[in-house]
Amino acid sequence: MSSTVDIAYSEKGKKLSDIDPANVIHTRIWHEEPEPDNAFATRAAYCRGYDVFGQMVGRTRWVEMLFLLFRDALPDVKALDMLEALAVGLANPGPRDPSIHAAMCGGVGGSTAAACLVAALSVGAGRYHGARDVFDAMHAWQTCGTDIGAWISHAQRNPQDEIDVWPPREHPAGFEPHGISTATIVRQLLETLARIGASPKLSWLDEYRLELEGAIGLPLEMTGVAAAAFSDLGFTPAEGEMLFLLLRLPGAAAHALEQGTLGYRKFPFYPVELEDDPANKEAP
Repeated sequence: MSSTVDIAYSEKGKKLSDIDPANVIHTRIWHEEPEPDNAFATRAAYCRGYDVFGQMVGRTRWVEMLFLLFRDALPDVKALDMLEALAVGLANPGPRDPSIHAAMCGGVGGSTAAACLVAALSVGAGRYHGARDVFDAMHAWQTCGTDIGAWISHAQRNPQDEIDVWPPREHPAGFEPHGISTATIVRQLLETLARIGASPKLSWLDEYRLELEGAIGLPLEMTGVAAAAFSDLGFTPAEGEMLFLLLRLPGAAAHALEQGTLGYRKFPFYPVELEDDPANKEAP
């Protein structure tokens, strides 16, 4: 097994001291060994020192690979089970979610597969049901912890005072700005994750959710649960933001493909008869 310290590798047969530093790859994540007869073909690939195709494939869970791409070592089984449960919960936000709807627009319009997924990523990246809301909520966990008073103060901060490339926050991160009560699926995911992981933030949120929602004045939403879970798993806000984008792509892909097959006549949220539909016009 290779070392988990910084790995630098370059052209076969050359010492690192003999090559241009700009041509050296430095990474703690991945190391490849070339085939003896072809420096551009991979003989073995290692993730954090584990032989991916010799040791991991066929024996390792997908969430273990996912964890290793972000961490030097694997966590305990409870953490893996919690991440896997979260991944199932986030896999498909459903066709009413803006990111999935964007992918469906691409599918029905005949866009390429990549364009459909990019549309989902772009629309699902922001502060309304999106990955940036997870990022903000994870920062809130770092600042507020399990102190309801700190959460209230954090929610009352003026976002106009913050310098950011994103549009200002319009609601407390992790809470549904238009919600009346907590959606059943949000409660179910929170309860399940708290039971699996028995982790501090999720357990506290599950126990004091009603009190926190009453103090904030808004119900918890899926990004808030995801932020607590990612925080308990030891991810940074930037990592949580990235994982949230990644874990919701399966639903975007599936709905884009389905809508491409169904066609525009069965595209949701529009009147059955379209004013400019050629099929509705009488033949001359």
